[in-house]
Amino acid sequence: MNTQQLIAAAEHYFVPNYGTRQLVLDHGRGAEVWDTEGRRYLDFVAGIAVNALGHADPAITAALIEQAPKLVHTSNLYLTVPGIELAKLLVETSFADKVFFANSGTEAVEGAFKFARKASYGQHLPDKTTIVAFEGSFHGRTMGAVAATAREKYRLPFMPVMPGVRFAPYNDLAAAEAAITDDVCAVIVEPIQGEGGINSASDAFLHKLRELCDRVHAYLIVDEIQAGGGRSGVLWSYQANGVRPDILVAAKPLGGGLPIGAILITDQVASFIHAGDHGSTFAGGPLVCAVALTVFRKLSDPQFLAHVREVGAYLGQRLGELQGLHGKVVEVRGRGLMRGVQVAGSAAAVRDAAQEDGLLVATAGDDVIRLVPPLIIERHDVDEAVSILRHALEVLD
Repeated sequence: MNTQQLIAAAEHYFVPNYGTRQLVLDHGRGAEVWDTEGRRYLDFVAGIAVNALGHADPAITAALIEQAPKLVHTSNLYLTVPGIELAKLLVETSFADKVFFANSGTEAVEGAFKFARKASYGQHLPDKTTIVAFEGSFHGRTMGAVAATAREKYRLPFMPVMPGVRFAPYNDLAAAEAAITDDVCAVIVEPIQGEGGINSASDAFLHKLRELCDRVHAYLIVDEIQAGGGRSGVLWSYQANGVRPDILVAAKPLGGGLPIGAILITDQVASFIHAGDHGSTFAGGPLVCAVALTVFRKLSDPQFLAHVREVGAYLGQRLGELQGLHGKVVEVRGRGLMRGVQVAGSAAAVRDAAQEDGLLVATAGDDVIRLVPPLIIERHDVDEAVSILRHALEVLD
């Protein structure tokens, strides 16, 4: 089938929840992808912050080839070496004492909510069930995670979603203090909001959340699904703020493109989780864990993180220059290789114009262009992306 036939087939066979898609990708290498027409694109979407090592990474390919003939799936009735080694590495590079594997970010959020409520229940506090989330948040699309996602368009069509969620303004210390009361079992926050517009939590805000959680004996959950795994220039973005969470949820870059999520917790939380409280048939399988172990060893390497900081700073500098040159750029946000460009107009129009010129970017709301490239990009990739973006912004003139 040619490209138009493939698009027509997709329209016929797929549920239309993703809208109409006009690009059929065929293969990739590093930070580049090619479509079925043979056209090359610079990829600053990276599978929505997933392909941290880019496309067709040799180490990922080698891990797949080595593990696939051994074991692909066993269920969690049994242990496997890749899962144990990955859990060990996650613990050693974070605040956590224990790890639970899931299949995705939204499943990790669901599990984190269950763990927080179970821990409160285990302390004979059955009425301590409220979860506080923040305006601009996005935590997933399953019924619990979407209940803690602030944008109404994600929640209202599916009401009633999970009850017991309270929202407060992001980065507002007084509002957080008013919201985090004795009935709260957990507070969930993105240190850098992704879908909400690439907004960064201030140090003061995160420290206040830690203080308030300690005051009312609630659990602080940091959602590092998008900002974690080195994207912000440190392995976990909470580490840059100096705040220790009780629970962390991770996913996107962890599997390098394979589906995996993780919940990292303290021993204090884990002490209330018993056999049968939670589980997953597919999660933590040997194949995906073998790949994730390969990916995470790279992401946690200090030299690799130094590269992300260096190229991320350069991206921030070039986007700042773009703001100075183009009146339609309102603000540049984010850290490391997680950047948002707020524009005076439609971000989707800029995204589409950039795609026409060979650059793939995403959006984060109506007026923010999201740039989350593979973490392996170099300065010349930044220069190419900013040059294309500058031209694409002309659609707003």
